[in-house]
Amino acid sequence: MKKKPPDNQPELIDLYQKPDPIYTRSFKGFFRNLRLCGAGLLIILYFGTVWVQTNGQQLVLFDLPERKFHIFGATFWPQDFVLLSWLLIICAFGLFAITVFAGRVWCGYTCPQSVFTWIFMWIERFTEGERNHRIKLDRQPMSGNKVLRKLAKHLLWLLVALATGLTFVGYFTPIRQLVADLAVWQVHPWAAFWIAFFTLATYGNAGWLREQVCLLMCPYARFQSVMFDNDTLVVAYDHKRGESRGARKRNSDYKEAGLGDCIDCRVCVQVCPTGIDIRDGLQIGCIGCAACIDACNSIMDKMGYEQGLVRYTTDNQLAGQPTHWLRPRLIGYASALLVMTGLFLWTLTHRSPLEFEVLRDRNVLYRTLPGERIENIFTLKIANKTDQDQPLTLSFSGIPDLRSESQTTFVVNSGEVAEQIIQLSAPVAELKAPGLDIEFILTNQTSDSISASSDSRFISPVKHPPVKQ
Repeated sequence: MKKKPPDNQPELIDLYQKPDPIYTRSFKGFFRNLRLCGAGLLIILYFGTVWVQTNGQQLVLFDLPERKFHIFGATFWPQDFVLLSWLLIICAFGLFAITVFAGRVWCGYTCPQSVFTWIFMWIERFTEGERNHRIKLDRQPMSGNKVLRKLAKHLLWLLVALATGLTFVGYFTPIRQLVADLAVWQVHPWAAFWIAFFTLATYGNAGWLREQVCLLMCPYARFQSVMFDNDTLVVAYDHKRGESRGARKRNSDYKEAGLGDCIDCRVCVQVCPTGIDIRDGLQIGCIGCAACIDACNSIMDKMGYEQGLVRYTTDNQLAGQPTHWLRPRLIGYASALLVMTGLFLWTLTHRSPLEFEVLRDRNVLYRTLPGERIENIFTLKIANKTDQDQPLTLSFSGIPDLRSESQTTFVVNSGEVAEQIIQLSAPVAELKAPGLDIEFILTNQTSDSISASSDSRFISPVKHPPVKQ
């Protein structure tokens, strides 16, 4: 244990010193159960979604070689990458809004680093015993019992890490074929590399680095304090109620001895996954997991005191001032989040299965044809963003008697970006201006629900020359 400096003396910390190991103890409580439910759901979604199939297609598959992204029955293409950017921005604003309102609850309940760290700590308790047993085991000289316990722990860690890496790669290559290939040692070298990479990353981050990821590597831990204010919900210790600290017997008249409700049992420190003492105030190491709240409440129950010595609260509440739940910054983040989410959902539901663009030939603006007609040449670019080939018919509008000398029916294969040259001609008598707007309309030959349109301009001379016969 590190010696604490004398009162009123700053504590000097060597940033390069080896951190003391953290031995967490078991505890029970409402927030632990809440975290278990949330983490359990996330684990089921992560490990289970990749095995679900619909119509023979994996429910979620990012097929990079084919440039197809299958997500819950919908297929997206590289042309839809803007939707991914939009979704990431929405997630960022959602994180900002949650942080302003409730601090680092994302870190404590849903962050993958936290979830897998809790899993690895449970494995550690399962193989090596409770907190006191683990401390004694580490201090003991090497023995057969110690080797077996350590070996069992690391083997289980590697097994969970391997399942995590395999599942992650399974989102980019069909998981069923990947497992079959892995069983006979015929997996693709790149797939094997990424499985090994994410296995080692999970094993290292959740097994060895743990709280160091949250304290030193995670950028969110650095900038989240900028979004905090006196009305942000944080895990806090009530100094007015808890001080002065001291041990006492249950049912003793501790008030006369000048003691507060804190019995200085340090259980709140022993359950903290980052090893901080919440009684020292809000710190960068607090991930808002509420483990100290559950631990302290259990001690308060045993002592017959009121719960809430450590609780979710705000600085204003601790100071006896009212908390402002609706404040400009929170309203701004929430409003932006709602607007962007609404627009994203509208764009997603109204997403066209065809992407259609018309480019007019700029080398030859127009040509004069026999029969008093003017011709323009256009290049159509059609992207089929569905899983089926699309038989399409092209039509035009905007100028009377607009004709095409090119084929107007064609098939665009699934995922193909096709180009089609179209020669359009219009009678001179209908060209009232040197540039007229026209519309190109693509319709599916078998389904009216699939269509797309694009606008362009038909160019003609300012003064139409006489047609040569």
